[in-house]
Amino acid sequence: MKNSIGLDIQNSKEVANMLNDLLANYQVFYQNLRGFHWNVKGKQFFELHLKFEELYEDAVIKVDEIAERILTLETVPLHTFEDFLAQASIKSYKNDKVGSESVQLVIDNFTTLIAKERIILAKAGEADDEGTASQMSDYITETEKTLWMLNSYMG
Repeated sequence: MKNSIGLDIQNSKEVANMLNDLLANYQVFYQNLRGFHWNVKGKQFFELHLKFEELYEDAVIKVDEIAERILTLETVPLHTFEDFLAQASIKSYKNDKVGSESVQLVIDNFTTLIAKERIILAKAGEADDEGTASQMSDYITETEKTLWMLNSYMG
């Protein structure tokens, strides 16, 4: 049986479930970035304050895009903090990390996200879900470059 965009309903539900997991992780990641942006201190303040803002602005766009893709697949996106925290493997960080420690946490979070994106890409390919595959491919390309830059920053 097919949904309104011509995809197998069961495959779409499986992809949407994986996207909901990614959504939860991006939402927690977004909030972590906001906290780092607000609370960064020290000699790296000016550069990291701006970088964390750039990253959280990108993350909030991805949160919306992922939720909209879930809706396109005719499934309901997670939308409560309780659901996000229960589902996400990325942990919520209190603002006790500053400077380079925060950058390392961002690297770790991006490593988690890119692993999830690769799994979704493979599943979307198996499901002939070009829309999700394209979205994940774009995210992976961006994340790879961002990880390279952050790792270079860390030396």
